[in-house]
Amino acid sequence: MRTRVPLNTLAIPLSIAGLAQVWSVATAALGAPFELAQAFWLIAAIAWISTIVAHGYRGARTDQPLSHQLTHFAQGPLAALLPIAAMLLGAGLHRAIPLAGTMLALVSIAAAAAFGAWILSFWMRGELTLESVHGGYYLPTSAAGLVGAFAAAETGLDWLAVGTFAVGIFFWLVISAFFFLRLALRPAMPAPLVPTLAIMIAPPAVASAAWLTISGGRPDDVFGGLTALTAFMVLIHVPLLPRYRALPFSVSFWSFTFPVASVAALAITWLRLLHPFAWQASTIALLAAVTIFVVVVAVKSILLLGAATRAERRHRSAAEHHAKHRRTLVR
Repeated sequence: MRTRVPLNTLAIPLSIAGLAQVWSVATAALGAPFELAQAFWLIAAIAWISTIVAHGYRGARTDQPLSHQLTHFAQGPLAALLPIAAMLLGAGLHRAIPLAGTMLALVSIAAAAAFGAWILSFWMRGELTLESVHGGYYLPTSAAGLVGAFAAAETGLDWLAVGTFAVGIFFWLVISAFFFLRLALRPAMPAPLVPTLAIMIAPPAVASAAWLTISGGRPDDVFGGLTALTAFMVLIHVPLLPRYRALPFSVSFWSFTFPVASVAALAITWLRLLHPFAWQASTIALLAAVTIFVVVVAVKSILLLGAATRAERRHRSAAEHHAKHRRTLVR
């Protein structure tokens, strides 16, 4: 029986939207035409729609209920990736079509809030263990709140931006407490979930961008403090790089891309604010590096998908040949 498409594939459109945001920040800092970034927003929108279609198509051809994925300890929280990506798309769309962007941001924030409330009530049943907590648990509450704050502020919904920012910060602290306890007091995470460690970088980076937008682009002490937290989270991951490099490539590597894009966007923002020596060249270098990184992950994912498809076809062909041979013997 065919299974549903894994929910970690929803990280693909979010990552491309994150890359589009880096391009938006960089082109604004360099005074380059916004059309350069619009191409990436278009690719992100296509990826978002294509991912939904792929999940719907496969889901309609399997007996596995969607609730099985949503209540799964590893996959369930990842469903929040879908409305989170839509929030960023709404913020990007607002620059070209304000009303459509605002509506998309509102709908996606509402959808994320509904899913976050539902999954929190599910977790409160007491059926989860501390071992089940991974970086994806930031997504339904903390990440959704902070990205929602950024999208709301970008679309001019300041009242909503402050509220979602508060929700995101609160649950960032709550989930971080459980996540660090899990990492310190329980066995090491299995290899497929190790890339989710990188997600802990994203909340302070996104919170910095959200707060800067809420405060009207004026860097203050809150923005500086959130940036410092982002830098410390990045520092934590430096000793983990050998562990990441030892992992075999999988679709879960998309977990690295959005945090990297978030940090790159924040770094470019600081370069624009401080104007250090050769800041334009540093901005271009950061933009090129994060773009290459996302492209490499995308190409490897396509090659992996092709290999998996060929293997599935060979298996299906061998099964059909075996069944045909058995029918011949029976006759």
